[in-house]
Amino acid sequence: MPQSDQSHHQQRPVSELPSSEASVLARLIKQWGNELGFAQIGICDVDLSAEEPKFQAWLDKQYHGEMAYMESHGMMRARPAELHTGTTRVISARMNYLPPQAGFATSLKAPSVGYISRYAGGRDYHKMMRNGLKKLGQKIQSHLQALGYAAPNYRPFVDSAPALERPLANKAGLGWTGKHSLLLNPNAGSWFFLGELFIDIALPLDIAIEEACGSCVACIKSCPTDAIIEPYIVDARRCISYLTIELQGAIPEEFRPLIGNRIYGCDDCQLVCPVNAKAPLTEQTDFHTRANLINPDLLELFSWDEAKFLKITEGSPIRRLGHHRWLRNIAIAIGNAPTSEPLRQALQLKKQCKEIDAMVLEHIDWALAQHQMQLEQGQSALTRKTQRVIKAVEKGLVRDA
Repeated sequence: MPQSDQSHHQQRPVSELPSSEASVLARLIKQWGNELGFAQIGICDVDLSAEEPKFQAWLDKQYHGEMAYMESHGMMRARPAELHTGTTRVISARMNYLPPQAGFATSLKAPSVGYISRYAGGRDYHKMMRNGLKKLGQKIQSHLQALGYAAPNYRPFVDSAPALERPLANKAGLGWTGKHSLLLNPNAGSWFFLGELFIDIALPLDIAIEEACGSCVACIKSCPTDAIIEPYIVDARRCISYLTIELQGAIPEEFRPLIGNRIYGCDDCQLVCPVNAKAPLTEQTDFHTRANLINPDLLELFSWDEAKFLKITEGSPIRRLGHHRWLRNIAIAIGNAPTSEPLRQALQLKKQCKEIDAMVLEHIDWALAQHQMQLEQGQSALTRKTQRVIKAVEKGLVRDA
């Protein structure tokens, strides 16, 4: 074949890909996705118009709290083709993260240790998933170019863009939206991360999964702060994950006793969900909980200076908190623990530390007041909701209890 003909042949636009070849490519994408460590890949179109009024109503009620990024891009979140021009399909991917020996009940039962949401005990997932999606895009490109097509226009996203990832994953057949607003997969529960590859190829679409929560309201009843204000709607301003991770300043006093020993996030709505009974453990050792974050002692964590905090949390999602908010969260957990001389001494000692700011100091004073109250009125106990969650875990998630 003459050189000029060959170069012309190589430049066929991907819009000309026949449906038979697109079907083969879709099968290959799922195979490549599994090889790259994703548990499941699904494909959907870009029409999220049904989500726009729901999302706008959520914003109008200020349920996003201080997360200004949720509203700063307007409805672009529901319009993938505006976010990345030319996008006609979204390849949605999920990656399981449930670590072995999760020890949910073990941690919640021990007020002297810090409970860390189980997605955050290992490596930060953002880079890892983004790299996997980028490699998936490169495989698609190589395949198409070998067939004589021009390079597709694709872009990977992992929490890095204003996209409504759960409705997209829902449409792509990865799961249904549970009443706690998280995605639920019939075989994997909710212990997985989501990521997307926006692309301009008319791939065949997957079928959405029917919602299967039925009349179950376990998540709504078990939320420590009643953040799930109605099925499918979470008021982030009440959610412990928001309060301990997203909120920049002081945590409102009404929520502090309800936080218990949860120093980074909260898993309670997932722990009581019956769909999670069959969830597989992650195949990614990067998501295994780091040794120094397995049932970590509150006093040990509270003693870390900033340099130690940064060193130990390197490559971990926890690092984005910063040392001050880390101390803020631990002070609350110490305030909720049964009083003891070592705890009270640690709080007094930290008050003298030059590293703390006014916000941390306020939470330390609150914790000291809680201990004084215990001395006068008797020991604190786990809240009844937490006790119920622990029982549910010991009964329903025996492997992970």
